[in-house]
Formats: sequence, structure tokens, C-alpha cells
Amino acid sequence: MVCINRPGDRNSIDSILMDELVQMLEMAETSDVRAVIFKGSGDTYFIGGADGIEMMQCTPTSSGVFSTKIQALFNRMETSPLILVAAINGLCFGGGFEFALACDFRIAAESARVGLPEVKVGLIPGGGGTQRLPRLVGTGKAMQMILSGKLYPANQALDQGLVHLCVPDVDLEKQTRKFMEPILRNPQYAISQAKLSVKAAQNNAFAQGLQRENIAFQHCFEHNFFTDLMCKQMEEGVLETTSRLPDALCTDEEEA
Repeated sequence: MVCINRPGDRNSIDSILMDELVQMLEMAETSDVRAVIFKGSGDTYFIGGADGIEMMQCTPTSSGVFSTKIQALFNRMETSPLILVAAINGLCFGGGFEFALACDFRIAAESARVGLPEVKVGLIPGGGGTQRLPRLVGTGKAMQMILSGKLYPANQALDQGLVHLCVPDVDLEKQTRKFMEPILRNPQYAISQAKLSVKAAQNNAFAQGLQRENIAFQHCFEHNFFTDLMCKQMEEGVLETTSRLPDALCTDEEEA
């Protein structure tokens, strides 16, 4: 589990934190880690937006640089082969909710509230929120959410499809890990390729998405998991077949 720990600044995202998160992903991807669960330090904030002090010093030009940097972080999260989970343990708004949208799953404590309230302070979401939210809930809902700047309590966020699960605060970590158990029982290469293929549906035309799926499907056959499983099921009688296996796949007993 990775804890976003900037308690004096609402666990907000600044440029230094962005760099640290990229470094963390790079290290995790070269280790045995299969998934990363993010939470915020303390009991009040998951991530309370992007750093306001850093943004208030921006010019029109430097604000574009800041937006590009935070967009790049969230794009990097989406393309990671790891499964990323936001365990939303408090207020999660603005850049914090954009962070959660870039994760693969969002589990919210009952006390959490989420949303994109940037218009209320004269801004718009600059970390990909105007693009990811419509893909998640549809253009109409996203337009209402972004233009109103409303924060949604966890139970309403669940109803709106903003989070995958809403759980009691005291059970957030336990329920998040329980949610991940059936996913992590599967081969890592398969869930990673499936993740990247689903993301391709968000970011590409249908034909390009199919091409990405085709490539991912091919990568699965670089591993023996499927072939070994099928052979085992036939040996045990779980999978019945009247066809003879190719010699290359037969056991010594079958060959005899």
C-alpha cells in the first residue's frame, strides 16, 4: 500500500509528488509487486486536489506546463501493467479525483466525497478529468458533474458509477484487499494485457482497439499457463474431448 503523505497540504499533488509517484511505479514494475493500493494519510483527505500554492504562481504558460505534467503522470498510471487501486479514505476532489480516475479501481469509505469542483474556483479540471469522466459515466452526466462542481458522498458516487464499491470506513483496507483477491488469483501477464486492452478502448478508435487486443492475445501465448491448464483438465477428465492431442502436447502415458 502506498500512502499519499502531505497532511499539511491536504495530501495535494505537487510537482515533487508527481516525480516521486513516477519513480515508485518504475520501481514497483521491476519487482514482484502485482498491484498498488493508494490511500491518503490521516482521516480527512484522500487527495485534496492539486497543490494550490504551486498553481497560484502559474502564468498562462506555466499553467500549461503544470497541466501537461500531471496529465503525463495519470497517463503513466493508466499504461502501467500493475493494477492500481484508489482506497478513497476521505475527501477526494479535483486533481485527487483525477488521480482516482486514472486508477483501475476505486473503493470509497462511506465518509468519502468525490468530485471535480474546479469551476467553483474559476478553473477547469486540468489533469484529464474532462476526458476520463465522460468516458466513465457518459457526456451528459460528466457535463453536469463538472459544470456544477458538486461533490458526491460515497453512496451517491457508487450510484453514479464513480466508484466500484462503498464500504464502512473501518473496513476500507480489509474490503479493498478482499475486492482484489479474485483478480490477483489470475496470472499477472493475463490481467496486465487485459487492462491495457480495455484502456485501448477508451483512448483509440474501435479498429485500433481491436488491433491492441489482438497483440495482447498473442502475448498470452508466450506463456504455457493456458496449454498446461487444458492438458491438466483433460488428464483429470474435467474437460472431455474426442480429439487426439498433437504429439507435442501428449504426456508419455498418452503416447503409449
